Amino acid sequence: MKLAVVGGGSTYTPELIDGFARLRDTLPIEELVLVDPAADRLELVGGLARRIFAKQGHPGRIVTTSDVDAGVADADAVLLQLRIGGQAARNQDETWPLECGCIGQETTGAGGLAKALRTVPVVLDIAERVRRTNPNAWIIDFTNPVGIVTRALLQAGHKAVGLCNVAIGFQRKFARLLDVAPGQVHLDHVGLNHLTWETGVRLGGPGGEDVLPELLSEHGDAVAEDLHMPREIVDRLGVVPSYYLRYYYQHDAVVEELRTKPSRAAQVAEMERELLQMYGDPTLDEKPELLAKRGGAFYSEAAVDLAASLLGNSGSPYQVVNTVNNGTLPFLPDDAVIEVQAAVDHTGARPLSVPKLDPLYAGLIANVTGYEDLALQAALHGGRDRVFKALLAHPLVGQYAYAEQLTDRLIAHNREHLAWA
Repeated sequence: MKLAVVGGGSTYTPELIDGFARLRDTLPIEELVLVDPAADRLELVGGLARRIFAKQGHPGRIVTTSDVDAGVADADAVLLQLRIGGQAARNQDETWPLECGCIGQETTGAGGLAKALRTVPVVLDIAERVRRTNPNAWIIDFTNPVGIVTRALLQAGHKAVGLCNVAIGFQRKFARLLDVAPGQVHLDHVGLNHLTWETGVRLGGPGGEDVLPELLSEHGDAVAEDLHMPREIVDRLGVVPSYYLRYYYQHDAVVEELRTKPSRAAQVAEMERELLQMYGDPTLDEKPELLAKRGGAFYSEAAVDLAASLLGNSGSPYQVVNTVNNGTLPFLPDDAVIEVQAAVDHTGARPLSVPKLDPLYAGLIANVTGYEDLALQAALHGGRDRVFKALLAHPLVGQYAYAEQLTDRLIAHNREHLAWA
């Protein structure tokens, strides 16, 4: 089996490598290709990756290349983990929206739109290269904004599934609180990427006992602390919102918070400098502890599980993924991309049925889906007017004056990445 990781020079890649090494019986990789245009980073990451495989006794071969076509040729699956513009562009996404009193964040709001505009054309170009060299390969997208990027891939006819680590993070957290094995926890997870709620926590599988009320009663403080939300919000909802819902439920407070501290991008950039220095140490043969602060917890386990199921091996039968709606949420278009529990095998992902959603959640999902449709049109076709309409539609913007100002700032800060600007 051959896997390719495009964006393989990321400082986060050793976490993925560690998962591949530990879970080699689930996903028996014979060749792993790390693809990245940043040759200096790729050399450091690739060296550590080989040492991790060697230490853990993995027989697979790790290859590094800057040639996308060569890297993805004959791959059974291609995993995308890209950041167009690097941490510098992320830092802009997290700062210039604050000038207008709006959330500065890399995956939602105005910053998330900027990232989508930079990313979608690049991802589609890579996907076409995959299709030319191996049309049967699965594309697993971990590149944010995952929902918009996955929708672009699916609408272009690619074999693609989107992946996020929010659900597996909740699963592991709840398993610890309930003192059960992670595999015993099944989440009623519903929404869009970075706009989801856990409406049930079931033991044993989709039809298992729902222990969410007990979980919130006994461990509500711990859950709320992880979300950076007051417990009152969680108790009144009776469900567990994702961390990203704080941008909606506490917008003004979060804007003030973000204005008073360094951006997350600045923090991560400093971590990356330290990590790359560590990766250059020829004696290092395991992922360093600092990597845990980089973000993306349990990503490697989720990636292995999904790849194993798609490639017909031994992955879990049910997984939370981003895939096409096809009537699962009847208030959305069929071609919308939703994030829900799905049955996953070599034929793809098929969403499990979802009970009728409370309008409190369905309304926001429908609103953001409309924004994502407009955002994708702006990413595919460009133009100031399309950018403006997407911003006006986003519930974190929503006002004409804000959308006008943010449109100008977005284009000014991203001109080098927008062919039409």
